[in-house]
Amino acid sequence: MARLSPQGLKPSSSAGSLTITTGTWTSPSMLPLSPSTRLAGLPATASTLPIIGLGAVRSALKARRHRPMFMVDLAVPRDIEPEVADLDDVFLYTVDDLAQVVSDGMINRQEAAQDAELIVTARVAHFMQWLKKRDAVPTIKALRDQAEHTRLAELEKAMKLMQKGESPEKVLEALSNALTNKFLHAPSHALNQTHGEEHAKLDLAIKQLYQIKP
Repeated sequence: MARLSPQGLKPSSSAGSLTITTGTWTSPSMLPLSPSTRLAGLPATASTLPIIGLGAVRSALKARRHRPMFMVDLAVPRDIEPEVADLDDVFLYTVDDLAQVVSDGMINRQEAAQDAELIVTARVAHFMQWLKKRDAVPTIKALRDQAEHTRLAELEKAMKLMQKGESPEKVLEALSNALTNKFLHAPSHALNQTHGEEHAKLDLAIKQLYQIKP
């Protein structure tokens, strides 16, 4: 842990200079803290007793004119006396705090993953709906072509009647009746030719298509 921790402090980061110390102290409070220390330490020793004491941190704070100190205790058991956390201008974090950060991060990632899954599901449903509509394009085109063919045929008949001198009122009446009969012939014929469950399904489909209210 002690070897890996400094790797997270790149020279280009706000950590500035990095000092690595090793050694043995006769008293935990004897570990020196420089007045210029910005990151007080990342202790990760195998000591059974704290190596950074309350008195040392107080002295460092005084020399630093109480500029904030950020401290991360990576050791188990702790290398920094717990009372240090009660000092103003000291931000002390332990392995337990880091574990909580990791846990919160996992929860946030899980929630984000769930949100992403909902978004993906919605997009897939939208895409599948679009594909279904694309599948219906040939049928829609054929239906429109058939309707257009019928319209042109009946319009040609109406123009011939106009050329023969028929009154516009009669021509329009004949045209509207012919178009109505042509467009309704296919569904009417289909209803008359079906029976039972098939007739019921077709009847419901025609009501939906033509928006016929009961």
